[in-house]
Amino acid sequence: MAGYPAHDFLRAAMLDGIADRLDAVKRDFTDVLDLGCHAGRFVAPPGARVARLDPGFGFARAAGGVQADEDRLPFADAAFDLVVAAGTLDSVNDLPGALALIRRALRPDGLFLGAFVGGNSLSALRAALRGAEEPAVARLHPQIDVRSAGDLLVRAGFTLPVADVETLDVRYPGLGRLLDDLRGMAASNLLVDRHPLAREALARAAAAFAARAEKDGRVRERFDLIFLTGWSPSPDQPKPARRGSAGASLAAALRGGGD
Repeated sequence: MAGYPAHDFLRAAMLDGIADRLDAVKRDFTDVLDLGCHAGRFVAPPGARVARLDPGFGFARAAGGVQADEDRLPFADAAFDLVVAAGTLDSVNDLPGALALIRRALRPDGLFLGAFVGGNSLSALRAALRGAEEPAVARLHPQIDVRSAGDLLVRAGFTLPVADVETLDVRYPGLGRLLDDLRGMAASNLLVDRHPLAREALARAAAAFAARAEKDGRVRERFDLIFLTGWSPSPDQPKPARRGSAGASLAAALRGGGD
């Protein structure tokens, strides 16, 4: 935890994206849950009461929050009208369950905003590790793409679900600096069955990574930031039109209609 602020650029980008999305919502929020709060850097709307939760004891204590897992929320149903989760949900054991609990913790017409690393992230690192050791060993936990993320929102019972992705490119002088960032943000290897990377394999991976360098000697690494937006169901929300209720046919529109 002590060195985390030097490596938290991804979460900072997620918080910026969440803030942009929240600014576009023209309503007031009174009770907010900062889920996976880390050091409590999320700035809640003015006047809102904020509860903070993190699975790490150090982060929870630093933020004045509760220590608990995101898929085992210790809050009552309908306790919040806004839940924010930045940089945390990709590492929970039961993501569908965590999303379902988030939806239950929201009041009717409550808003969920989440973000995590997913999709095609770390493509340069994955390519460098591929072939560095034989047999191949899983070094990174599975990541969720944007389409699957949207499906999970629907499965969890959110309405008006939106999943979108923003790509962040970071240029590294070598594999060691990238690994330092991943360790610093606790994102290196979350798999239960972990095996140390042998020195020879690490040297081969570093050489393969360096071979991808651009003219200035730096390697471009990719991070996909997936953003989730979903609302807790409410009778007052707009609903899609009933199938077959359109006043004009698509065929007529394509012909120019009205003839």
